Amino acid sequence: MPDYHDLHELADRARRRIREISPGEARAKLAEGALLIDVRDEDELLRNPPLGGALHLSRGRLEYLITDAVDSKDDPLVIYCAGGNRGALATWSLQSLGYTRVFNVRGGLHAWREDIGEPWFPPGWERGGSFDAGAHPT
Repeated sequence: MPDYHDLHELADRARRRIREISPGEARAKLAEGALLIDVRDEDELLRNPPLGGALHLSRGRLEYLITDAVDSKDDPLVIYCAGGNRGALATWSLQSLGYTRVFNVRGGLHAWREDIGEPWFPPGWERGGSFDAGAHPT
């Protein structure tokens, strides 16, 4: 099993420098006109589809594609990944590039789905692998 200690440590450092919001707060930001950005990888979109209206800019290409996606570095952006760690790193990266109104969804899509009572499908589920109810996304 992979050891994600370094990733979690890096994401925790990012969290001290960014603004994280709950799924409910994120929905309020969207109602006010924020752009929703899904930074998960392509294969994750099949298992847990993106939220309606979300723009998909994978974490690995975000910094290259963001300037084509938004008009201004002052546009409000709501970022999410599967579990919040990559979202925190993406938010920190965008802030470092000068984006001023970037928010990470605390707990990512997993927390969002849980908040509205929708199912979450953990890694391995669609491939017939063993189902681990305790699996938490990164």
